Amino acid sequence: MASALDDDEIGNDDYYSLLNVRREATQEELKAAYRRLCMLYHPDKHRDPELKRQAEQLFNLVHEAYEVLSDPQARAIYDIYGKRGLDVEGWEVVERKRTPAEIREEYERLQREREERRLQQRTNPKGTISVGIDATDLFDRYEEDYEDMVGGGVPHMEINKMHISQSIEAPLTRRDTAILSGSLSTHNGNGGGTINFALRRVTSAKGWGEVELGAGDTHGPLFGMKIFRNLTPRFFVTAQCGLQFSSRGVRPGVTTVLARHLDKNTMGYLQWRWGVQSSMNTSIVRDTKSSHFTFAVQLGIPHTFMMMSYQYKFQDEDQTKIKGSVKSGFFGTVVEYGAERKISRHSVLGATVSVGVPQGISLKIKDLEKQRESSASNIAKKKQEAEASVSLIILNAWYGKFVTDNSRKHERAKVIDVTVPLQCLVKDSKLILTEATKSGLPGFYDPCVGEEKSLKVLYQFRGVMHQVLSGDTEPLRIPKQSHRIDADT
Repeated sequence: MASALDDDEIGNDDYYSLLNVRREATQEELKAAYRRLCMLYHPDKHRDPELKRQAEQLFNLVHEAYEVLSDPQARAIYDIYGKRGLDVEGWEVVERKRTPAEIREEYERLQREREERRLQQRTNPKGTISVGIDATDLFDRYEEDYEDMVGGGVPHMEINKMHISQSIEAPLTRRDTAILSGSLSTHNGNGGGTINFALRRVTSAKGWGEVELGAGDTHGPLFGMKIFRNLTPRFFVTAQCGLQFSSRGVRPGVTTVLARHLDKNTMGYLQWRWGVQSSMNTSIVRDTKSSHFTFAVQLGIPHTFMMMSYQYKFQDEDQTKIKGSVKSGFFGTVVEYGAERKISRHSVLGATVSVGVPQGISLKIKDLEKQRESSASNIAKKKQEAEASVSLIILNAWYGKFVTDNSRKHERAKVIDVTVPLQCLVKDSKLILTEATKSGLPGFYDPCVGEEKSLKVLYQFRGVMHQVLSGDTEPLRIPKQSHRIDADT
């Protein structure tokens, strides 16, 4: 037995030598050799513990060799590449009865795919492109006089927001990882972007820590820290703190999450957030092979809500999913339903319809990219396309005292530029101001106390120039066909 084991240790990678057959052996010769060796090395034939252990080891090797050589395809792969060829993932889905040349070509393809997977696992690239489509015109038309325009009778759907994000990880050492991420968003003609850099270190088998630096044109610089720790095999905690620097000063924030495995597929979460939007949230998430369910309740400022969502996963090659959710709170009620499907090896396309009161109806299309390069020029181009797709754009807006009478030319106009504040009030390509003084609007102030004031707006709607002059306390609704500049010329 000892000599047999020594021979195996020398050449146990050579299945032919292990079965003591020639390389051209037939299936009958392989079967006869396998039966003979199984009888010789069967563990039940040996009572001595050491001999029994050696026999069991040889018995398993003989069984492994016979399984490979008795399968024509596995034998062909083994004859060309040896055991390393059998270790490549993907052979189980390859069409059988291939020639050696076809097997060699298939092996090289599988090797390339394995290297791509290794690269993706190391860098973990992720990205999303989300587009919001305003379908309000299907249910709430603009002013009736717009129906007289060319194409006015056809419901108008428009892109009113877009969001692009991308992130990539770079392992520095076995314990340290650098993460670079960025995003770009536009909504009703206003846009902004952020870029973040994080350094994560694995401190032990139970936890890790992260330091984050960020900058953006909407919120200002950001400095944050995050800690993750496994308290027990079923319970973990995450703590995060940050400082947001802006023109209004430094805004601190703290977030703590406690999570526990309730069973194999269910997680429970408790979250406390203190800062600009303080809140307390509790949620239950159940994720199985065929479904995903979430129930959450939040108490906080400014939003308090209850939410429930369900997602069904079809067991097909395209990884199709359908989903629906209901969210109700102080802001109103929103019902969403949609689906997503894998459209290529690294991309998933999804669409969601949102029906809300009083938000209205919108369609959001999302393209999730698992591995795709995006340059700065492409991001800038997407931003321009998103801004160009907004139907109502405030070009110039002034508020205050205007001098329109020729007899009063000696008087000086007292106005302020309110273009940006007014654009921020545009929602779903509409601007609606009620019967109240406009000096109380966000970003407005009274430039001439006690004097008569007006609001003058120059705007573009669906590519056409418009202009309107409205009294201080008069209601204003934009867009209207009577505001068209070319209608008066």
